[in-house]
Amino acid sequence: MSAVTRRKRQSKEEDVPKDHSGIAHDVVTGVGLLQRAAPETMKAFGALSAAATMSRALDSKTKELMALAIGIAVHCDGCVAYHTKMAHQHGATREEVAETVALAIYMGGGPAAVYGGDALRAFDQFAEAKA
Repeated sequence: MSAVTRRKRQSKEEDVPKDHSGIAHDVVTGVGLLQRAAPETMKAFGALSAAATMSRALDSKTKELMALAIGIAVHCDGCVAYHTKMAHQHGATREEVAETVALAIYMGGGPAAVYGGDALRAFDQFAEAKA
């Protein structure tokens, strides 16, 4: 059972808050595993990521907030944790994350509200860790 699955099960069974920092870390380590297992695919994915996230008309913070909204709408724990962390690192405020969550709820319906709450909890964890 993966660390993410254990945390999700633990969170649901014991009503323990998710470890968003741990989930974001699992995303990064998972990418590392894939880089070793499928290097050409991940090299191409890395190039796609670099091209898509490069600041041009939209800055990095805006792009991370967009990725967060998509992660919320598609119900992806790793996406919510990772892109919240990156938005925080690029200077996003809690208010900007909350507005992003509101848009994701509008686009993703009720289930997005559950993941939107996770995004705000994740932001608070990353902000507390930085303090």
